[in-house]
Amino acid sequence: MKRGKRYVECAKLVGKDKIFLPEEAFEVCIKTATAKFDETVEVHLRLGVDSRHADQQIRGAVILPNGTGKKVKVLVLARGDQAKAAEEAGADFVGAEEFIARIQNENWMDFNVIVATPDMMGVVSSLGKILGPKGLMPTPKAGTVAVDAAKAVTEVKAGKIEYKLDKTNIMHCSIGKISFGKEKLEENFTVLMQAVAKAKPNNQKGSYFKSCVIGSTMGPGISVNVSKFATAFSESW
Repeated sequence: MKRGKRYVECAKLVGKDKIFLPEEAFEVCIKTATAKFDETVEVHLRLGVDSRHADQQIRGAVILPNGTGKKVKVLVLARGDQAKAAEEAGADFVGAEEFIARIQNENWMDFNVIVATPDMMGVVSSLGKILGPKGLMPTPKAGTVAVDAAKAVTEVKAGKIEYKLDKTNIMHCSIGKISFGKEKLEENFTVLMQAVAKAKPNNQKGSYFKSCVIGSTMGPGISVNVSKFATAFSESW
């Protein structure tokens, strides 16, 4: 198959079967992001666990120090004082049953994150079949079922992201934009990797971090050596 000039040049920078240290990987990622828009940088992390087992379903949330570079629309399902506080904290949409009806009847999805107070989960559960497949169902592990709705909104707006495994034991997370530059991207990456390292199950055996690839929206995948994150937390495991 004949490749375009851009692809060939990017492939030379990445190399074949080469694994980069994180600081090198982000330099290459920025060099290979040549699109005319501000590309998103993603991390694809394969873990040595079996997500079919409940005790090995790695899932959580972490606040990236430099945010994600994306404008996040937050829907808060709450009542009373919690609803008022969430609105003051900057939530884009605040309400209760009326928004649940819109989602059910109109397939309304003009939001990126849902935060719900615990007392709302009885009615929110009816949206499981709609929100679950889209990864939008509020959960305590992700911090989106929150007793303090205002705090949850503030954290999401500040750059809080959820990390979780898919069915193939791979985690996909956006950690910023190319315009962030190497240092900010590496800072976000480090915070994410530290959180995932701390989430290692006690009964997990063998290599925890199987592989890690980063890349921009239109750029090639770049393999990253993440062994330092495994050794940094080995004592606590």
